[in-house]
Amino acid sequence: MASTYLSRTFSTPTSGTTWTINFWVKKSSNGSALNLCSRLVDGSNEDRIRFTSGDALEWSVYKSGGYAGRLVTNRLFRDNSAFYNIVCVWDTTNGTAGDRMRMYVNGVEETSFSTDTNPSLNETSNFNTSGTNYIGSVGAGEYFNGIMSHVHLIDGTAYDASAFGEYDANGVWKAKTFPSVTYGTNGFFILKDSASVTDQSGNGNNFTVGGGTLTDTLDCPANVFATINPLQWNGNITNASLSNGNTTYTSSETGSQYSWFYSTLGATSGKWYAEFKCVDSGGAMIGIGGNDFATSSYFTANAINSDGIGYYYNGSVFVKDVNQGSLTAINNNDIVGVAMDLDNSLVYWYLNGSVQNSGTGMSIPTSNTGFYHFVVSDASSTPTATIQANFGNGYFGTTPVASAGTNASGNGIFEYDVPTGYTALCTKGLNGE
Repeated sequence: MASTYLSRTFSTPTSGTTWTINFWVKKSSNGSALNLCSRLVDGSNEDRIRFTSGDALEWSVYKSGGYAGRLVTNRLFRDNSAFYNIVCVWDTTNGTAGDRMRMYVNGVEETSFSTDTNPSLNETSNFNTSGTNYIGSVGAGEYFNGIMSHVHLIDGTAYDASAFGEYDANGVWKAKTFPSVTYGTNGFFILKDSASVTDQSGNGNNFTVGGGTLTDTLDCPANVFATINPLQWNGNITNASLSNGNTTYTSSETGSQYSWFYSTLGATSGKWYAEFKCVDSGGAMIGIGGNDFATSSYFTANAINSDGIGYYYNGSVFVKDVNQGSLTAINNNDIVGVAMDLDNSLVYWYLNGSVQNSGTGMSIPTSNTGFYHFVVSDASSTPTATIQANFGNGYFGTTPVASAGTNASGNGIFEYDVPTGYTALCTKGLNGE
């Protein structure tokens, strides 16, 4: 949602003293303020729920130039691979001051705060009042960068996290698809596993998309897909960036080292498929890598190969410092498919749907002791590259696949047919669903 926000002009609420809001969010970046929701009346009166630039979770109610209520967690939130379920409860009718603002993350109430300012009895908030309320920004700034799903506002009732989520048989916190709640006048339910801003609560409280593009994705709390991991890379990266929910890699590197980014999810067994559109193919390098390599600081070309990277670059494939032969060169807007067979220690490359190397798999180094991931990079000799990854979410950047291929597993949408026996690298795939 970076540079994109949602807005709606609320009417008079059922209650300004009691409401609950629920989000499922997957952060795409750390180290900058990312707002989940806000109500900006003026410089002296505003509410916001956000991740701070230090990656804490903050909920503030600012009235008449001072904080009427404020919580800032001691805990920091820097996981870019999973969804957080955040529930905030405003109930100033509660006789216990410490229970008037409550915050839950993944079903557990937060109790450790660096700032803990409790509101007065029957204090009203700025959010959930008549006027423009925002999702994903403060006004039209400090946008949320990532994926947002299952956003509920309950106007007039205080619910704890169990109203919106529950533990499955494996002890994992999961979203309730349609919670049994009373929404009240301003209540709504939007972004249910899609980019729909149409209210599904029955109230008809639809939102409007502000600047930017709100992109649909299959990546959701019910099935989390791999993305490119901003926390797991190596190389002297000074001119590389990630965007579009960490599915687009853009680089103009000029250093002597290669700059590899890994997928957020990895595996030690199974058969996995992903696609990469080389919008600007200059030096594009696409392949797989092991955790052992990812722990090192940086590598030159030979060291990259010898430490377990296998990649397709400039018409050749290299695996463990051995050139496996010449393949078709990658041109602008070509789509490279990677099929990673960890059961048989083989990797296959596809170019625009056609298998390379006459369909002969190339051996994966077995010296790696950890997980294997998909990786993207660019060669420093030709430093510009823009690579759009589709790990199964059905998009290259903000553009949906042109014509979805077959996929027997049912997990993910890809441009070309998924090879038999392979699936997307996602939580349902990893769980054998």
